[in-house]
Amino acid sequence: MSRATDRTPLSGRVAVVTGAARGLGAATARELDRRGARVALLGLEPQELAEVAASLRHEAAWCRTDVTDDAAMAAAATHVAARLGPASVVVANAGIAEGGPFAQSDPATWRRVIEVNLIGSATTARAFLPALLATGGTYLQVTSLAAMGTSPLMSAYCASKAGAESFAHALRAELAHEGVAVAIAYLNWIDTDMTRDSDQHAVLRELRAHMPRPARKVYPAAYAAARLVTAVERRQASVYVPAWLRAVQPVRALLPPIVTRIARTELPRIARTAPFEATGMLGAGGLADQDARDTH
Repeated sequence: MSRATDRTPLSGRVAVVTGAARGLGAATARELDRRGARVALLGLEPQELAEVAASLRHEAAWCRTDVTDDAAMAAAATHVAARLGPASVVVANAGIAEGGPFAQSDPATWRRVIEVNLIGSATTARAFLPALLATGGTYLQVTSLAAMGTSPLMSAYCASKAGAESFAHALRAELAHEGVAVAIAYLNWIDTDMTRDSDQHAVLRELRAHMPRPARKVYPAAYAAARLVTAVERRQASVYVPAWLRAVQPVRALLPPIVTRIARTELPRIARTAPFEATGMLGAGGLADQDARDTH
């Protein structure tokens, strides 16, 4: 048992993380546990969820849950409350991505990215909002630099992250008088299966290579998770990983025309050596989502 001097603002509190089977979600679950929280892990991969839960020091729970399924998420919230208690931290991290030209994208795959990243975030908030209202807790929406800017060949991901950011802003204003904190995490490249898989596609790899040098750097998931959890502890309105992303906020309106200007010359050049093709779902998490839908 931890001594009193080892207690943190999260000691004994219940935290929920979606997309917790791997990557940033798993790293965030471990960081929350390290700081004394009891963590509920939600995702689509039962074996991976069980392994992450078993690695934690404090009592934990996990549920195989599709974040876009309202009934399943409501059941997960009931299970978490019965097993661990009411959640006072909810990290809406679940996310998938696909790449390639919009005109060639599979409509169902494109739509699914929106469903998981945007609708799934809203479903997560809806399911756990009663607990957050009761505990005066924190809802953390994980977004991306894609919410502030844009990228060719990533239309679904950019649209979903911009939508998730806007949803979180609206929710924050709606809940400000209720004592619930709503935070937004803006992330750049994090070392996850999704990022590693995107680098296997020549077009996406070339696009990242044409970003300014600081914007190309990939950060460890554990580093990003520590920043996110610190933001939760401090009830910050926003957190940026890396920190320099904060400087993008005042000039974000300039990004789309700059990206368009660069894309006008660079995309034709890239296309001569790397044909533009739809990537399908990126990363193991995206493939797990695809498998779950195919099985269903």
